[in-house]
Amino acid sequence: MKIFIKLSIILFISISFSNADDKWNFYTGMFDFSDDGKRSNLFGAEFVNFSSSKDTFIGNVQPVTGAMVTGDEAIYVYTGYQMSKKSNSSTFVPSFAIGLYDEGDGKDLGHTIEFKTQFQILIDISSNSEIGISYNHISNASLGDKNPGANSYMFNYTKKF
Repeated sequence: MKIFIKLSIILFISISFSNADDKWNFYTGMFDFSDDGKRSNLFGAEFVNFSSSKDTFIGNVQPVTGAMVTGDEAIYVYTGYQMSKKSNSSTFVPSFAIGLYDEGDGKDLGHTIEFKTQFQILIDISSNSEIGISYNHISNASLGDKNPGANSYMFNYTKKF
């Protein structure tokens, strides 16, 4: 519970400094749903910095920074990039991030440094908010002696503040 309170305070402070173009992604779901012994609920938030987006050879990319915590008190804090592909009222968002993982009482992923690849589909519900689903895989890319990885799915709510 202390972790949830700390994350809430950080999010509140961060939202107050957001630009109108920036977006927040709040999500909840199942961490490592494919491992019966170590699956756990998760909650997270991610800041998408649209005001610092860059045009690259693969398209327009935006920096993302986020944190998630599981019901087993595992914590993953990450930063990386995403690319948004808008089509009518839906958006496809692949992303890649690197982060620091602490297993708490949860799954040992084999290393403190972990990489996250994610695919997200969002649907507009208003001019400044969306709902969606996402899937991610977290892995240490064999940096550690073991590399079990974790597959997670989430339900997302994004909002521009």
